[in-house]
Amino acid sequence: MKVIEIEDIQIVAEGNVTTPKGFKAGGLHCGIKKKRLDLGYIHSVVPATTAGVYTTNLFQAPPLFVTQQSIEKEKKIQAILVNSGNANACTGEQGYQDALQMQNMFAEQLSIPDHYVAVTSTGVIGVHLPMDKIKDGTEQILQEEHQGAHLFEQAILTTDTGIKNVCVQIEIEGKVVTIAGAAKGSGMIHPNMATMLGFITTDAAVEYDDLSFALKSVTNQTFNMITVDGDTSTNDMVLVMANGEAGNSELTTSHPNWSLFLQGLKTVSESLAKQIARDGEGATKLIEVHVNGAASIETARAVGKSIISSNLVKTAIYGTDANWGRIVCAIGYSGQAINPDNLTISLGPIKVVNSGLPYPFNEEEAKAYLENENVHIFVDLNHGDISATAWGCDLTYDYVKINASYRT
Repeated sequence: MKVIEIEDIQIVAEGNVTTPKGFKAGGLHCGIKKKRLDLGYIHSVVPATTAGVYTTNLFQAPPLFVTQQSIEKEKKIQAILVNSGNANACTGEQGYQDALQMQNMFAEQLSIPDHYVAVTSTGVIGVHLPMDKIKDGTEQILQEEHQGAHLFEQAILTTDTGIKNVCVQIEIEGKVVTIAGAAKGSGMIHPNMATMLGFITTDAAVEYDDLSFALKSVTNQTFNMITVDGDTSTNDMVLVMANGEAGNSELTTSHPNWSLFLQGLKTVSESLAKQIARDGEGATKLIEVHVNGAASIETARAVGKSIISSNLVKTAIYGTDANWGRIVCAIGYSGQAINPDNLTISLGPIKVVNSGLPYPFNEEEAKAYLENENVHIFVDLNHGDISATAWGCDLTYDYVKINASYRT
């Protein structure tokens, strides 16, 4: 297993959600999709303290209600069952009962209480789950041939072009603590949760309230700072399971190593968020917007989100057009109190706006820079010392093709 050290956090290059002690995962094809894997699970050997964040869309899908209700009982979850290809959203009372049945079927296979199973779904909205297929799948999924984190990572995907995972390790009280994650997300991605699912496992022992605080904190800095197309979906959630198998004393905000754990969780979340943004439907580039010199974190984040959400900015990046006027416009309608005369903008190393006015630059050099797969936009508001980063992707012809025929 290859380990890359970054200060006190080690990136485990071949790690996954089963690298933390006490976790298993797997997946199979149960028939929701035509061919690809469509049912996956994560299982902890012991009940794990679990926190979650959920979509802000008013049409929350039934699996989200079931999962939230389950976590509220004991603040613990022992397993997660995920299906792809069908969102079980806008499905009424039948959809809720199907989510409960899905939970019950997997709980019976694991011989654990129903409320120790979280369930989630992703895919087409407004179609009832094929419960007979899911039943057959849950009865087989724990077999050895269906075990492996790589199978889980594939089973949760919809229009994604590839799996998304990350794993880090830190040292707490002389013990190795591992934090790992897997995610799906490609379209309907927008700040404040989108069509994305994130699953984070850790063998750290963490107190629930502080784990929930930590997840919400890093989500605001990572998952809520990405966009692909401005749509926020009905099924999105991020769950973090902490089973304590590393053997450390319980982490709280007063623990001397709390900041290290928080940074490890942020590293995992940021990596997954960037992988989702880069894999936007039809995308060819990852765009990173760095906002500096803001008077408040709210302003920094709002400006970053406004730029990264602009279809005109996204299409300009796709077309390698250094049309900085689109960036200025996006900043202007961000709703923040900004002095235009203080504004500086750079495309990578190339300054294009200085003190709110055009800055002479070489168009060919700018075009060449925008051909990179990773494009950085730097904005300095020169009004404070607060910074934020937002991530997104370019908007291409292929995005239209993919979404014009999503159901067919």
